[in-house]
Amino acid sequence: MQIDEQITFRKLEVFLTFMEAGSMGRVAEMVGQSTVSVHRSLHSLEEALRCPLFRRDGRKLIPLAAAYAFAEHAARAVRACVDGVDAAREAAGFTAARIRIGALYSLTVRTLPQLLMGLKTRRPDLDVDLTLGSNRDLLEKLRDARLDAIVIALDADVPHADLVEVPMFDDEICFAAPLDSRYADRASVDLRDLRDEKFVTLSEDFATYHDFMYAFELAGFQPNIAMRVGDIFSLTNLVSGGVGYALLPRRVAEFSPQVQFIPLDARYATSQRITLLMPKNRERSPNLLALSAECRMFRRR
Repeated sequence: MQIDEQITFRKLEVFLTFMEAGSMGRVAEMVGQSTVSVHRSLHSLEEALRCPLFRRDGRKLIPLAAAYAFAEHAARAVRACVDGVDAAREAAGFTAARIRIGALYSLTVRTLPQLLMGLKTRRPDLDVDLTLGSNRDLLEKLRDARLDAIVIALDADVPHADLVEVPMFDDEICFAAPLDSRYADRASVDLRDLRDEKFVTLSEDFATYHDFMYAFELAGFQPNIAMRVGDIFSLTNLVSGGVGYALLPRRVAEFSPQVQFIPLDARYATSQRITLLMPKNRERSPNLLALSAECRMFRRR
């Protein structure tokens, strides 16, 4: 059976309020309508149901058995709709008490702790699920709605029309070498002097790998890659152990005191822009608004 279009959730709320309060004046006050509007809502419900709900006693309305039977089901319908609205908003991240943030491993020393502490100050009751991974992995999870926001090294050549970008800081790519390497006393490094050296890198999923390859493209030759690894911690250990040199963002210098970070010659200078990304269709979520505000504060600091 098709439900008559005159039956609306607003009218059901007015009806249920009347069944509880029993007075047209009290109902009008409780729902913020005039008594005429309340009377019109109740009358239109009767018309839509095609049966009487009330008996008129002067200016009073006395509920009939049909009204009590309808009220039981109407109350369940309204509760189910309210629960559905809450579930939809929570699934979209608008009322959730939890936020799922993705970030690069290399941001775990200073950036993420400061960012998350600031976020907890803004929203003390908010729980944070943190996922660490590569640029590619985190972007896939954001687009699949498995993450609410990510902090990654943004590739300026790749468009993200469906995402909001909040830049946080730019980080210089440096030559990473053991403290006792032959390059230790240099103020900068010319990549053309490194044709015969071995290098270790991250896998292709990481933005740092693409910065590495871009720098050598500027230098005009392919580097000799001895090993690829899947995390920044292993990479810095390999560099400090003498397995190979690397090109890494300067923030990684804090991971190992045994690795020296030397600027690249100006001809090969490049940097990473660390950026918060979040879906445009959810940017007004209170949790994401708090996170983006904290990222903007981080940039100012």
